[in-house]
Amino acid sequence: MSRIGKLPINIPNGITVEINGNNVTVKGSNGILERSFSPLIHINKDGDQIIVTRDSDEKNVRALHGTTRAVIQNMVTGIQTGFTKILEIQGVGYKAELEGTGLVVSVGFSHPVNVEAPEGIVFDVTEKNRIITIKGANKEVVGQVAADIRKLRPPEPYKGKGIRYQGERVRRKAGKTAGAI
Repeated sequence: MSRIGKLPINIPNGITVEINGNNVTVKGSNGILERSFSPLIHINKDGDQIIVTRDSDEKNVRALHGTTRAVIQNMVTGIQTGFTKILEIQGVGYKAELEGTGLVVSVGFSHPVNVEAPEGIVFDVTEKNRIITIKGANKEVVGQVAADIRKLRPPEPYKGKGIRYQGERVRRKAGKTAGAI
């Protein structure tokens, strides 16, 4: 058995989980998340716990077992507390501003870049327009939106300018030396 897959998922108070075959719906104060899973994996609700099991011991089914359990756990955690990613902007003149529910990012292009917030995602900009906080209940969407924003201007290795995750270390390179023959 998978070490992660065999662990039960506890359902906290205030959250309801509905299982219809391999469709799982999690409802709570932060919204509703719904997802379909592979028919090779069996998902059962036992009181205030969710149990994920499998019939086969094939390699791809074993991989699905742990992944399915982790995704369901992330759905429950997202509805309960939510997920957050924090991005830092470094560089002279680089900034981000809120505009309605979206984000306007100025990172050295001839024009500002508009980033629309997908459903369930909330942006927050603080500390002199240099820190972007992305919040939401769906871990996958929060991570993808953060990656898309970072992809606008990834940190470059010579001056370190760009958009990076909070705590990310950028390997710096030495520049060319003048007059070295």
